[in-house]
Amino acid sequence: MENKEAYKTHFKNLEEMSKSVGKELGISNWIEISQDKINLFAKITEDEQWIHIDKDKSEKHSPYKTTIAHGFMILSLASRFSYDTLTIGSVKMGINYGLDRVRFTSATPSGGMVRGRVSLLECEIKTDGAKYKLGVTVELKGQEKPVCVAETLAMAYE
Repeated sequence: MENKEAYKTHFKNLEEMSKSVGKELGISNWIEISQDKINLFAKITEDEQWIHIDKDKSEKHSPYKTTIAHGFMILSLASRFSYDTLTIGSVKMGINYGLDRVRFTSATPSGGMVRGRVSLLECEIKTDGAKYKLGVTVELKGQEKPVCVAETLAMAYE
């Protein structure tokens, strides 16, 4: 991955955004994935598997030798990464519409720093807005291989 600084793209409206299909829109700032955040996510989702919350057991028995974040925790940052990398001036409201493809390509260790690299894959203009697909690649600081690659779908209304 190219080591660029964080940046964001601003569009006046959805029509302008639709002309950027196939382009990178931005890179978020780095976010720490602390053990406290992992524990909170484990409690909220009731997924308290030891590989996420038991540091001692993970050091002894996990191939990662530390606790790791849930893949779905990392995926849940996709909305944050889109807010950090893209704004559309004319949009009054946006909603998550779904996901097309998601892969958890590597583990995120507790204390790791992640950021999102966002590109526009598709954009279909509709009467009252648009449906669009973003490519979100979640990078782990110090590692070439991303930890998550996802295609997220959203609806935006003007």
